[in-house]
Amino acid sequence: MSDKLTHFDGAGNAVMVDVSAKNETARLATATGKIKMNAAAFAALQSGTVQKGDVLGIARIAGIMGLKQTAQLIPLCHPIATEKAEIEFTLLPNVLAVQVFCTVHTTGKTGVEMEALTGVNIALLTIYDMCKALDKGMELYDICLLKKTGGKSGAYIKESEKL
Repeated sequence: MSDKLTHFDGAGNAVMVDVSAKNETARLATATGKIKMNAAAFAALQSGTVQKGDVLGIARIAGIMGLKQTAQLIPLCHPIATEKAEIEFTLLPNVLAVQVFCTVHTTGKTGVEMEALTGVNIALLTIYDMCKALDKGMELYDICLLKKTGGKSGAYIKESEKL
């Protein structure tokens, strides 16, 4: 792995990475993140009684819609043709939290790590928005890339996931 930052030229100017000479490969990235909330918000989310509706269903759609906008949100990101995107949720009642997983697939010249991370963040923010009447102090945390495959740099698996 190179320790050179790829978004800067020799003079230190910000640039979009040139991927024109790269080969297209199957690419996959999975990211995760959590949102912690109070007991009332967690109970309402778990029972489906949040007044705004199906929190996790709407967060899933928002996350997928959001990840498709990554190149418009993050400067210098390449537009990606998303071939498949999945958002899954795990309720963590012991810590009053919801864990979000976003997996993005494509075939292309650059990876989909930023799309997976964007999908997680938009899903988490949607949960916050829909539950904020019950808890304005919710916390987003543990947002990270879990794994990625494809491309010249090969596979990456977060160290804690290798156990």
